Amino acid sequence: MSENGVHTDPAALDELTDAAEHTHSGVGADGAVEGYRPGRTLRLGVELRRQLRRRRTQLVLGFVVLLPFILVLAFEIGESSPNRRSGGFVDLATASAPNFVVLALFVSGTFLLPTIVALFFGDTIASEASWSSLKYLLAIPVPRHRLLRQKAIASGLLSVVALVLLPLVALVAGLIFYGAGDAVSPTGDAIPFGQSLIAIGLSAVYVVIQLAWVAGLALLLSVLTDAPLGAVGGAVLAAILSQILDQITALGTLRNYLPTHYSYGWMDLIATDIDWTNMAAGVLSAVIYATVFALLAARRFATKDITS
Repeated sequence: MSENGVHTDPAALDELTDAAEHTHSGVGADGAVEGYRPGRTLRLGVELRRQLRRRRTQLVLGFVVLLPFILVLAFEIGESSPNRRSGGFVDLATASAPNFVVLALFVSGTFLLPTIVALFFGDTIASEASWSSLKYLLAIPVPRHRLLRQKAIASGLLSVVALVLLPLVALVAGLIFYGAGDAVSPTGDAIPFGQSLIAIGLSAVYVVIQLAWVAGLALLLSVLTDAPLGAVGGAVLAAILSQILDQITALGTLRNYLPTHYSYGWMDLIATDIDWTNMAAGVLSAVIYATVFALLAARRFATKDITS
């Protein structure tokens, strides 16, 4: 018996001591426990399935599918109004399926599409912090750079699915209600149906790349705050502010440096003679903004004090 009144078995103590001395706990070259593989933590497939099961993902994708049919209904209701024409692509929306796709991208490009991207990326790290699960993910341990990368890739894939799903469903709805036909621009250019499908595909690719700046900013804000709504709202407000400033002609050439200045550069594809200038500038601008925001997010997350 020990001094504290606890019974001890000398033979058992000797056995435990001997077992501990012969226990092999190898250490790898990087200092980690032998057998630990960072690449096996937080697999992309697991994160994607987790995100797809979330109600907000299901609602977003469901609304994207429903939106083209809402637009069709709006046009059907508005047919009885003799003064419904407002000019531009709105008047030509019912001319053919390609024109209807152009309208869907046009009306959603100002607010809906940036919001979708901001929602997926702004919810990455901030949501884990708000649920107090971020510190447990890092304690698995998942390396910080891998955690941020895997969540960003999953958010990017979901954003691409949503952004591509909209024109795809709009094309199907357009074919059902308005039929196949030439894509007609407000300037009178007419593009054959086959060529218009290529233009729609390129437009979707451009929209995805152009909104990369929103993704980068939302990711940065998600790292800076523990409130998902703050990260999402901050990115959306930045997009709205940029659009407002872009309307102020007094700013002159300074507007060219706004991230939303070339948001509708894809509209130049609906022409017989395509001018690639705006699209090239839009891609360059988006890539630069997205890269800067992503690097800042990675640097901040690498040194952030995780308390939740």
